[in-house]
Amino acid sequence: MIPLPVVVCVLGGWCAIYIGDTILKSSSLKESYEEWLVSYGLSVSPFHVRWQTAFFNRLFYTWGRWKPRFLYLWFNIGMIFGIAAMFASVVLLGKTLMQTLSQMLTENPASQNDQMLQVVVPGVNLPISQLSYFFTAILISGIIHEVGHGVAAIREQVRFNGFGIFIFIVYPGAFVDLFTTHLQLISPIQQLRIFCAGVWHNFVLCLVGLVFLFFLPAILYPFYYTGAGALVIEVTQDSPANGPRGLFVGDLVTSLQDCSVYSVEDWHACLENIYQKPQKGYCIKSSILQQLSFSTRGFKRLDGTVECCNNNSLTDICFSYSNNLNSQMVSFYLNRKVHFFGIQ
Repeated sequence: MIPLPVVVCVLGGWCAIYIGDTILKSSSLKESYEEWLVSYGLSVSPFHVRWQTAFFNRLFYTWGRWKPRFLYLWFNIGMIFGIAAMFASVVLLGKTLMQTLSQMLTENPASQNDQMLQVVVPGVNLPISQLSYFFTAILISGIIHEVGHGVAAIREQVRFNGFGIFIFIVYPGAFVDLFTTHLQLISPIQQLRIFCAGVWHNFVLCLVGLVFLFFLPAILYPFYYTGAGALVIEVTQDSPANGPRGLFVGDLVTSLQDCSVYSVEDWHACLENIYQKPQKGYCIKSSILQQLSFSTRGFKRLDGTVECCNNNSLTDICFSYSNNLNSQMVSFYLNRKVHFFGIQ
């Protein structure tokens, strides 16, 4: 669920904007305030703020008149793709609707994981920590979408008035202002080229993103080094590896006991090797242990053995008691404990 402070901040911010806008429009500053809004291309309404500018018009006209034959072919491909995608999306949405209705009738929760489409709901199936990435991606895709409409419209000789960005509650988006009369006078094929240009550009953006993601390791390779060890990326809070004596996110594991670690594969191989072989240790007599200056308070572990320090201790020296033939011996180890945590 969305945290209550976030909801309060969003609603409070929009209420403050709306109240301030209403007060200014009702005061003696109304004319100057409205002139200021018009000069900056701003418009304010409940839960909606829009900004429009003609600053990019020359750039749009430059793009729309660049290589007319190529743009003609480009937007024709986009028109074909848009029509095909429309029918495919109708079929997919129809199947999803039928599947949802069948699940509601049968009331089988186990089949809900097989649904084709799932609505992204912030705080429900989208973590709050990823909202900034989510809305940034929406804004970028919206800008590319509207650029496609604008360039296609100029290519079809439709007057382009301006480009803008808006925020609705928390949803960011973009838009282009086209001269409606010109848009209505052109042929249906020309209109289709303009209308399908947006989704065509989004599809191309998706392909570019996938290619970039595929080659990202090669692109970033010069900025990183490999073969140096296993990087700790996560440590479970209730794990013995956590705490002052444990491992930390960002630590680089280069060896486990006498086993060198150069990669994640080495990490798993060393763990398996350590698990299968007897563990090394050091033994001292209990009489020597009693002479040590630190506290020898024991902590009983789940397996019944006793440990003289707990996970909150700042020392790496831990002891466990064991009976060895006729003399009582005490073994201790200096290595950090290792439990379940993420390795990269």
